[in-house]
Amino acid sequence: MADGGDVTQFAQMEAMVARALGEWGRIDILVNNAGVLRDKSFAKMSLDDFRRVMDVHLMGAVHCTKAVWALMNEQKYGRIVMTTSSSGLYGNFGQSNYGAAKLALVGLMQTLSIEGAKNDIRVNCLAPTAATRMTEDLMPEAVLEALKPQAVVPAMLVLAGQAAPNRTILCAGAGSFEAAHITLTNGAWSGLGSDAPERLAERLAEVTDRSGEIVPQSGAAQGSNEVGKAMAHAGRH
Repeated sequence: MADGGDVTQFAQMEAMVARALGEWGRIDILVNNAGVLRDKSFAKMSLDDFRRVMDVHLMGAVHCTKAVWALMNEQKYGRIVMTTSSSGLYGNFGQSNYGAAKLALVGLMQTLSIEGAKNDIRVNCLAPTAATRMTEDLMPEAVLEALKPQAVVPAMLVLAGQAAPNRTILCAGAGSFEAAHITLTNGAWSGLGSDAPERLAERLAEVTDRSGEIVPQSGAAQGSNEVGKAMAHAGRH
């Protein structure tokens, strides 16, 4: 059942959800995949183009998710997939608007996956590499053939299935699958005081050393790590 609603308009997304609910009686899966491109270097990009991409990708996903959130909590089941991108995870020239919106979806997923867990609402992200109408003029024919959208479908089905993980970022393209993680290094304690910036600069290689890094289970891990090192240092004096 197709619906021509505008994802930037919450009332239209509420109406879309009501139609689906009336047709099938429940909603188990939401895949947030609406998107547009307005690529330009940041110096040449208008704020209207920046805002348009944020509105469609980020707020479109917010509107659709908000429209089903209460239903999924009530039925104690839901699977939500946010479509993120390597441009958001790792950056890409000319896509500051797109990258900002796509990484924002990861942040949205991180919190919703925590809030929805008690009612078996699992929220994940998929970063696809696929030939679409947005990319058909940007890639050679042979590459487009390898990047058939069908090659991404297995990852989406895993993320939306009954046995789906929670809070996972899967990357998919051309039959390959990877996972992306937002990690936290162990870091180093440099203390306070007027020379703290200099001491941090001297130890920056240690702070950014990725050996022993972790994938935090929530944002609280950063503070716990930092306070723990401060208390350990205080205990040595």
